[in-house]
Amino acid sequence: MRVLLIGGAGFMGAPTARALLEAGHEVAVLSRGRRPVPAGAEALAADRRDPAALSAALADRRFDFTVDFVAYDDADVEGLLRVPCAALGRYVLISTGQVYLVTRQTDAVFREEDGDRPLTPEPPAGTADHAEWSYGVGKRRAEGALLSLRASHGVRGVILRLPIVQGEGDGSLRLWAWLERMLDGGPVLLPDGGRQPVRFVHAGDVTRAILHLLDHGPPRLAVYNLAQPDTLTLRAFLELAARAAGLTPRFVEVGWEELEAAGLDRSCAPYAGPWASVLDPARAAAEWGFACRRGDEYVAEVVRWHLEHRPEASHGGYAQRPRELVLADRLSAGRGLS
Repeated sequence: MRVLLIGGAGFMGAPTARALLEAGHEVAVLSRGRRPVPAGAEALAADRRDPAALSAALADRRFDFTVDFVAYDDADVEGLLRVPCAALGRYVLISTGQVYLVTRQTDAVFREEDGDRPLTPEPPAGTADHAEWSYGVGKRRAEGALLSLRASHGVRGVILRLPIVQGEGDGSLRLWAWLERMLDGGPVLLPDGGRQPVRFVHAGDVTRAILHLLDHGPPRLAVYNLAQPDTLTLRAFLELAARAAGLTPRFVEVGWEELEAAGLDRSCAPYAGPWASVLDPARAAAEWGFACRRGDEYVAEVVRWHLEHRPEASHGGYAQRPRELVLADRLSAGRGLS
């Protein structure tokens, strides 16, 4: 089959392109041309926000299947799917569990139908919460555009909602942020003791899901969650990572109020706080027979990749490390742990 990947040169797109090529498919990658595409894939250069450039890249092209990794708002979806004289075939929109986190929540674990709840109020502009909220609301609008075109024009589209993605090649540095703290030998602050539930997904499982959809035809419904089947606490996840790295970190429980009083923001603790979604993957498991890997089945290989490809720069939150150590020592002394 002829497959088009939008944003197929990035963290999730490049491995998907390679897997598709290995399976014998023809692959084209549409991007702004800033990264090389995987060997064997055709490179199509265009800024998707430029209608003329997008039309020039896709006009008169025919694809059986399109996967869109970088649609962030309704204009992205509408602009792509309305390109004149382009046939994109079945369309997969890669979305996010953040669409649940911008709604009025009643449950900690989200099912697909929970994405239709009313929005929460917009946070103050310029805050970290506003950036996260805007991302989730934009993705929700992108989903809405696809669902509307699916209903009105028969677009054969499906939405895959993902939680935080773990994997080799992850440039977010969020896992590295924790590993670097463990590696420096100092105590590691853990908000609320790491009791927060987390449920991630491995990038390779996203690729497997895309290949499943390609091989099995359109699914029954329009929206599916993907996530590892097991829910861990953040501490349990970090302990898996530490064990894979051969480390024994000293975690120090801290409250969010104590972090704020010490002048520390949430970037010192990736995955902690209100912007990490926990998704229920039961629908894909029941309808496709598809299951992602458990956390303990993929963490070691992801940690190994991070240790073998140590970044030149730290995660942004690591700049706060000296203040973290001061706070950790004060908390430990106050609790008689030093």
